[in-house]
Amino acid sequence: MGLFLGLAACQTEEQPVADVFRPDYKGVETRLLEGDLVNFLVSMTGARDRRDVLDYAQCAAAQYALIRGFGFARQVRTNVMEEGGLWRGDAVYTVSAGVPRGLRTIDAEVAVDDCRAKGIPTV
Repeated sequence: MGLFLGLAACQTEEQPVADVFRPDYKGVETRLLEGDLVNFLVSMTGARDRRDVLDYAQCAAAQYALIRGFGFARQVRTNVMEEGGLWRGDAVYTVSAGVPRGLRTIDAEVAVDDCRAKGIPTV
């Protein structure tokens, strides 16, 4: 009986292979809508879920704000769609020099640094 227990202890269980996050950022199209409203159309493959697309759009908005001399952005809305592995985001943000009103405000400089640390490209 001791031999049987020893053999069972030597057997290893198969470990599930972890999904590796390998995003392919396809690009950003930027459109100035009116005044401080900006539309960002992003696309990518390899997203784990809609959060990755939201992050990509936010990174684009933050960098755009800095390029235009603004320090802040605020998300107005983001629509995310996925078809055949291609994820698309249609996001609208406001950009401003001061902290905008609202709950979804973004300090552009902090956000761009975070994007770089995560390997998410900006505009």
